[in-house]
Amino acid sequence: MSTPLKVMLAAGALVLAACGGGTTPGEPTTSEQHTTTSGGNEVSDQPAVGELPEGPSALDSMFAEEFPEPLIDPGQVLSGGPPPDGIPSIDDPAFLDVSDNLELLPGNEPVVALEINGDARAYPIRAMVWHEIVNDTVGGVPVSVTYCPLCNSAATYDRRVNGVETTFGTSGRLFGSALVMYDRATETLWTHYNGQAVIGVLTGAELEEFPSPLMAWDQFRATYPTGKVLDWTQTGFIRDYGRNPYTGYDDPDNTPFLFRGALDDRASAMQRIVGIEHEGSAAAIALEVVSGGSGQATAVTVGGANLVIFWVSGQSSALDTGEIAGGKDVGSVAVFVPTIAGRDLTIIHEDGRFVDVETGSVWLLNGEAVEGALAGERLTQIAHLDTFWFAWSTYQPDTSLQSG
Repeated sequence: MSTPLKVMLAAGALVLAACGGGTTPGEPTTSEQHTTTSGGNEVSDQPAVGELPEGPSALDSMFAEEFPEPLIDPGQVLSGGPPPDGIPSIDDPAFLDVSDNLELLPGNEPVVALEINGDARAYPIRAMVWHEIVNDTVGGVPVSVTYCPLCNSAATYDRRVNGVETTFGTSGRLFGSALVMYDRATETLWTHYNGQAVIGVLTGAELEEFPSPLMAWDQFRATYPTGKVLDWTQTGFIRDYGRNPYTGYDDPDNTPFLFRGALDDRASAMQRIVGIEHEGSAAAIALEVVSGGSGQATAVTVGGANLVIFWVSGQSSALDTGEIAGGKDVGSVAVFVPTIAGRDLTIIHEDGRFVDVETGSVWLLNGEAVEGALAGERLTQIAHLDTFWFAWSTYQPDTSLQSG
């Protein structure tokens, strides 16, 4: 059976699974202004409070005359199979303490790792592959944690728009073979890949993003021993958690599912890349460039800024074999500004650890120094996407590409 057909059947299975029990979408609210930290960054957790515009639903029609000019061609927004919320978001997530559940998952299974204001949470891909969106509040900040299986991208956004809190759901549509979300306050369509409102009354709005890299479970539990992990047995739905409904999709020779338009031929469509947007520039670095052995630290320049990419082995691909834990080892990636208090650092990987040459301090995968002169310091983390080339080059057509 060809992989595209497998994916189509998987989409059908997701439609059937949508008939299971669920939760009621939350109603929008407003909240006050605060300051938060995420990945070593200080960010405002609240835009100026305001009202949202009224108008027709983009779920009902993408061509309403009342809408601002769309940012993407509505004709290129395709049905992925399920109806809106047919792939149900998790709107009332339950969590377990990592310290009491160290063996909850196979050590190599991937999770989305998110930390805000010291609140660290893991969202297992075994749940995300079936739900794609978790509406949560982390460190006091309302967020939507999102994952698109078709482009293997995890991205987390503040779920407030102009100060109005809402939740996000799956629209059942794809653009560039990537998840299209909708907000439940106005039913505007948003591209998960960059957190932008593209069709509807909020067109042009952008969500604030938080770094949320994919990380192996054993790496998360070692990095965040006091963190929490999503309890997929308490989602309100019945799914075959742990199974990959997209078996064989992670293959460099595959063709993206329901992709329309021209593919950028600088690399194969399904080439795994690290995608970074920084200081107005976009860069894609092939996974082979930043990986090797048990770990690697790679210096890169994006938007004129010096960055460092951490890579360590041990994370399975969620989109390879029928069981997520059985996927090939693709490793875990994190991206940082290698500077502390104005001092530039040269970070290398040796003896199984990330170490800076200047002070000999030891750094974790979340950018925290735990040994040496800089112990307790934290590198500023940069949001990135572990994704496929076809998706990154579609959303970032001016991107540079560094391949092996």
